[in-house]
Formats: sequence, structure tokens, C-alpha cells
Amino acid sequence: MSKTYAGARLRRLREERRMTQAELARVLAISPSYLNQMEHDSRPLTVPVLLRLTETFGVDPGFFSERDTTRLVADLREALTTEISEARVSPSDLAELASRMPAIAKVLLDLGRRNQLLSERLSAAADGRDEADMQPRTTHEEVRDYFYRRQNYLHDVDLAAEKLADDIGIHPGDVIRTLTARLATAHGVRLAAEPGDRLHHYDEETRTLHLAPAMRPGRRAFRMATQLALLEHGEMLDRHAGEDFTAGTPTHALARIGIAHYFAAALILPYRAFHAAAEENRYDIERLTDRYGLGYETVCHRLSTLQRPRLRGVPFSFVRVDRAGNMSKRQSATGFHFSRAGGTCPLWNVYEAFASPGRIHVQIAEMPDGQRYLWTARALTHHRGGWGRPGKTFAIGLGCEIRHAHRLVYADGLDLGSAAVATPIGMGCRVCERLDCPQRAVPPLGKPLRIDQNSSTFVPYPVGPSTA
Repeated sequence: MSKTYAGARLRRLREERRMTQAELARVLAISPSYLNQMEHDSRPLTVPVLLRLTETFGVDPGFFSERDTTRLVADLREALTTEISEARVSPSDLAELASRMPAIAKVLLDLGRRNQLLSERLSAAADGRDEADMQPRTTHEEVRDYFYRRQNYLHDVDLAAEKLADDIGIHPGDVIRTLTARLATAHGVRLAAEPGDRLHHYDEETRTLHLAPAMRPGRRAFRMATQLALLEHGEMLDRHAGEDFTAGTPTHALARIGIAHYFAAALILPYRAFHAAAEENRYDIERLTDRYGLGYETVCHRLSTLQRPRLRGVPFSFVRVDRAGNMSKRQSATGFHFSRAGGTCPLWNVYEAFASPGRIHVQIAEMPDGQRYLWTARALTHHRGGWGRPGKTFAIGLGCEIRHAHRLVYADGLDLGSAAVATPIGMGCRVCERLDCPQRAVPPLGKPLRIDQNSSTFVPYPVGPSTA
């Protein structure tokens, strides 16, 4: 069994609680000198100490796990690609920094990203391009990162939604009637058909919520729950959005909507009941959609939010992509890294799902750092209704670390302990470290290519010897 050295995290936890070493040592039933040695990584954290920390502070043991630094390391590698390629810093240096001093690692990550942005602006100026022609990060990307940083879980929003669900009596099969009654009795809101081309529209003057007639019951319930969030918890939405964004800006407004959507999912799928159902059915997505009468995407997204302290579900990563590889949704409660550089791995099973829509594809995938994941993927198509009207097709991916895979029905019959069955994937061709990948779309960064008119290889971009 590997030993856990997490002195920096233990020290940060103690300082956040404003405790002295003597006070924490007394709580943990150890000597102050022993605690001091653990905080300086002279001794590992023992199982009894981890259990007492969990009971005392309500933190998951994974808080001290090196595996939970995987995402931070991946972010650092992407932000500091140039420094790595020039051998100014090594991947092992970044891994140690993320493990031992995560707060400093995050500051370095922010500085690296600012440096990249500044370099792009200087390059644009040198080339005579207008800075306005550059492609800044969109408001949607900013909001996706808001949830990404919080591992797709908002504790007090989830609790508020669950309380409302208990108060009004949300039950599977009776959600729309219950939401309709709440909107009417508490807010004087009535429902009507949306005559235009919009999915929904709320008229504040007449207090009328217009919903498209073709909207399925699950999506109808979600829209109604979102409206309840906006009407009943506007102050809470403002407070959460204001943590990262300035009030009155488009990003703040979009974050507010995203948080309202989070509330809506937590209202129609209350945490404790849904968590129990997920565990009982071994995270069988189709059984859960049948049980709650909701769409596949809604259930998958809710599964990715089950990270309540002391009642955690499987930590999932959730992604929605189109055929061209554009990622319109990405959330993660795991160490899985989604590249910001553009593009994803073509060997990932989310793309295989487009070949047979409606069928769930299962894949054991391995990242370049050796971390393995179990991924499920399914392609879905949404139509507006009517012949000849274009729809939209996406692949929905839901994945977890292999150490949690045994809890999923999709792992049945798979050899989870064999690395040979895993498909090697990466974060995207631009930053991928797999030099021998035959599917690579662009040359690897910082690596000299072997260009020889007298020979060719199956690998599209063969790497030559280093010139350093």
C-alpha cells in the first residue's frame, strides 16, 4: 500500500480552520511533534489520522490523495508547454509542485495563462493584426471553467434545491403537476404554449411561462424548475455568480443562468433520493431515465454532480461534443483533463458513438500519465419538430477513474485490472505526449521531426533525435 505524504494540504487545512499545531494535534490524538513531521512530509499520514480528519472536518480522504492533483498537473503542462519543451521545467517538477504546494501551483497556472495571452497579443501586434481580431475566451468558456473549478458541485445550491423538493413534495412521475402548482400558488405564474420558435419565454408583466408544445415532459419540467430558481433564489444566484464575475456583465448573467440550471436539476432529482437510486441501480443510466422520466443528458449531468461531503457518489466527468469535436459542455469531478488548446482525442469513444446513435459505447481509456478511466458514450439527436427542419446531434460522454469502475453496471465483464485492454488516448493532438500515435493530427510541440525523402512511417509525424 502506497504511503500518503500531503503535508502542504494538511497545513493548509489547519490554517483555514485557524488552529495551532497543538490544537489540531489534540483533536487527532497525536503529539504536536508528530503533526509537525507530517506537515513537513517527514512522516506519511496514517489511516487513523485520515479517518479522524474526515470525521472532524468533513473532508473526503481523497482531499489528501495525489490522484486528485492529476487535473492540476495537466493544466500546468498545457499552460507551460513552452517551458517544458525548452527543458526549463520537467513534468516531474510540476507533479511535485501540484502535490506538495497546490496553492502555489494554481498561482503559477494563472501566471502561465496570462503569459500565453500576453504572447498572443504581442504576436498580433508584431504581425500588424488588430487585437480585436484575436479570439478571446468566450463567456461560455468562462462559465464552463466556473463549474470546472468547483468540480461541478455547488453545496448550498444543492441543499436549497433539495429542501424545496421536500417542501413541495417532488416525486417521480408527478414532477410537472407539483411544479405547476408551486409556480401558480407561490408566484401566480401560469403556463401557456409558446407561439414562436423559442423553446420557452417568461413574460414578467403577465407572469406567464410559455413553453414550446413539442417540448418533452422531462425538458418541460427542467424549464419550470429553472424558472422557480430564478423566482425564489435570485439572491443566491447573484451571490454565487458574483464570486468570479462582476455583476451586470454578460458573463455574470450567463453564470447566473447556469447556476439556475444546476438548481433545476437538483430540484427535480433531489440529491439523497437520486444518489440512493443511482447506487441501487449501479449507475445504469437507462434505468434512471426510465425511473424519473427524464432525458439521457439530464441524468448524466446530474450524475456528475454527486459530490456532497459524506454522501459522495462516483466522481464523474461529463462531456458533450458534436461530430466536429466541438465541446459544448465539459464538467469534471475527477482528475480528467479537458484541453483548452482546442480539439480532443479522435481515439476517444465519444466519437465512435456517432456511428451507432442510441447505443451506449463503453471504453477503458488510458491517459499519457497512466491514469485509466471507464467511459460511456451515446449519441443523441434533438429535433424541433416538423419535416425538413434541422436538428442537432451530440455525443454524451460520462467517465470515471478506473478505481470506481466496479460500482458501475458498465464494468461487468471487463478486466479492469489489465492495462492491455485500455485504449491510449490524450488531451488533444496539440498537447498530447504520445509521439507514436498513428492518429495524431498535428506535430508534437517542441519535438524535432525526422524528415527523410527515402523513407516513410505509419506514424504521420515521426520524431527525430533531439538537437539539444
